[in-house]
Amino acid sequence: MSTVAGASAPGAAGPPQPVGAAPRRSSPRSMLWVWLLLGLLALASARVLSGADDIDSPGTLGAALTLAIPIALAGLGGLWSERAGVVNIGLEGMMILGTLGAGYYTFHFGVWAGLLGAMAFGAIGGLLHGTATVVFGVDHIVSGVAINIIAAGAAAFLAEVFFSGLPGGGPTQSPALPNAPSFDVPILSGAASDLATKDWFVVSDAASVVAALTTDMSAFTLLALAAFAGTYWVLWHTPFGLRLRSCGESPTAAETLGVNVYRYKMIAVTASGALAGFAGCYLAVVASSGYANGQTGGRGYIGLAAMIFGNWRPGGLLTGSLLFGYTDAARLRSGGESVHALLLVVAAGLLVFALWQLRRARAAHAIGFAVAGGVVLFWFLAADTIPSDFTQMTPFVATLLVLALFSQRLRMPAADGQRYRRGEAG
Repeated sequence: MSTVAGASAPGAAGPPQPVGAAPRRSSPRSMLWVWLLLGLLALASARVLSGADDIDSPGTLGAALTLAIPIALAGLGGLWSERAGVVNIGLEGMMILGTLGAGYYTFHFGVWAGLLGAMAFGAIGGLLHGTATVVFGVDHIVSGVAINIIAAGAAAFLAEVFFSGLPGGGPTQSPALPNAPSFDVPILSGAASDLATKDWFVVSDAASVVAALTTDMSAFTLLALAAFAGTYWVLWHTPFGLRLRSCGESPTAAETLGVNVYRYKMIAVTASGALAGFAGCYLAVVASSGYANGQTGGRGYIGLAAMIFGNWRPGGLLTGSLLFGYTDAARLRSGGESVHALLLVVAAGLLVFALWQLRRARAAHAIGFAVAGGVVLFWFLAADTIPSDFTQMTPFVATLLVLALFSQRLRMPAADGQRYRRGEAG
C-alpha cells in the first residue's frame, strides 16, 4: 500500500501527519518551564558578570514573591471577568476596597475574618461593575474607571470613620494589623539557604529560589497559589468553566445552547471583585502591616497588564506577575545596584529578540531591537549605578517593555468588552 506524500511511513516514529499540516508546536506548559529556566540562567549570568550578589538572593526572591502575589490575584480577577466577556478596568478600585475591608475586619475580628471581609468588599465592587455593564449595558471602560474613582473616594471617607481615634490609627491609616500565619519547611529551608551563599553558578541561584519558597511562607501565599490551580481546573476542566468561557467567546451561540449568559457574566465579575479584594487583603496584611490610603499604587493596572501578558491564561499570568514583582523587589532591596545588573539582562534579551525577528525575515524590527539592545548595553558599561528616579519607574518600564515585545502573540476572548443583550441570537 502506498503512502500519501508527507505522511509518515509504516513503522516511522510518531503518528501520521496530514498533508499540509502545521508542524507541531510545544505546549504552553512546556514553554513556561523553558522561559523560567532561561530567566534563571540570565539572572545567574548577570550576577556573576556584574558582581551584584543580591540580584537573586533568597531575600530578594522572597520579597519578589510577596510583591507579585497582589498583582497576580488582581490579574486572576481580571481573567475571570474577561473570560466571560467583561473588561474589568475597575480592578484597582476593587483592590482598594479589599485593603479597606482587610484593615477593618482584621483589626476587630482577626486575620481570617479580615480575608473574608476584604473579599466581600471587593465582590461588592465587582457586583456594581457587573450590574452596570451586564444589566444596563454601560461601556465597560467607563464603568471600570467610575469604580476606581468611587472606590478611592469611599475608602478615604470610610478610613476616617473606621480608624480615627483607634490606638495607632488615624484618618488615613489603620492600626498595625496582626500577621497572617507563616511557616518554614524543615531541613529544606536551611539547606537551601546555606547553598545559596556558596556563589556557585546556577546551583546557588536555584537554591535561592528553593529557599525563597520554603522560608517564612505565608498561609495567604499558599491560598493564592491554590486559587490559580483552582481557576485552571474550574475554567478549563469543568462544564461550568466551559459555559463561562463560551460567554466570552460567543455569547449568542452560548444562548442558543441554553446558557444563561447574564448569570455567568455576573458570577464571573463578582468572583473577579472577590479575587481583587483578596489581593487588597494580601497587600494590607502580608506585604505591609496595615491599611493606608493609596497603598495599592496602581497594582490593579499592573495586574491587568500581567493578565494580558499571560494571554488570558493562569500560568502566563503568574509568570508575568512574578516578573513585575521581581523588578519591584530588586528596586526596593538594593536600589540601583540590582537594577544596574538587570540592564545586562535586558540588553541580552533585546539582542536575542532581534535575532529572532531577523530569522522571521523582519529586518526593520530586528534593526530596531538590535539598536535598543546596543543602547542598553552601552548604558550598563558606561554607568556604575542607576539614578534613584529611574529605579522607581522600573516596574512600570518592565510592564511596557514586556507588553511591547509579546503583543504579537496575544489573543483575547472574541467577545471581550462587547455589549450583549438577551435575545440577540434570535
